Amino acid sequence: MDSELEALARKVGQVLKERDAMLATAESCTGGWAAQALTSVAGSSEWFDRGFVTYTNRAKREMLGVKTAVLARHGAVSEQTARAMADGALAHSHAQVTLAITGIAGPTGGTPEKPVGTVCLAWAGKKRETVSRRLKFDGDREAVRRQSVVAALQGLLAYLA
Repeated sequence: MDSELEALARKVGQVLKERDAMLATAESCTGGWAAQALTSVAGSSEWFDRGFVTYTNRAKREMLGVKTAVLARHGAVSEQTARAMADGALAHSHAQVTLAITGIAGPTGGTPEKPVGTVCLAWAGKKRETVSRRLKFDGDREAVRRQSVVAALQGLLAYLA
């Protein structure tokens, strides 16, 4: 793991530990990369509960309770779906805070409305409003996925601040 991701993961762990909070992740296009980065930190079992890799719409519905209507109306890559994923991870875990990532890493799958590199992130917490962002990253598949994880962890730190 590169030094930027490692530093971010350590900082997330430090903040969660200070707050005595557990985290769960819900990932699609990153395939568990955020969970891997976080659990690479020694002692992460003190603040990391679980990770959901929900690559298909079916998995999003079955594992996180994302409603079929949300997926049909907005698509898998949307702020609405990212928020539903974050809320679902909160409901299906023992975490007090969650992050969700869904996007189009490429090299195919993009559309004019949602080009390759479009990523939607969301963060949810117990007794807190769920927030989301839509971002557009450049680069190849690996670069889009890495930037998504970095943005999700940075966003989590902002959400917790």
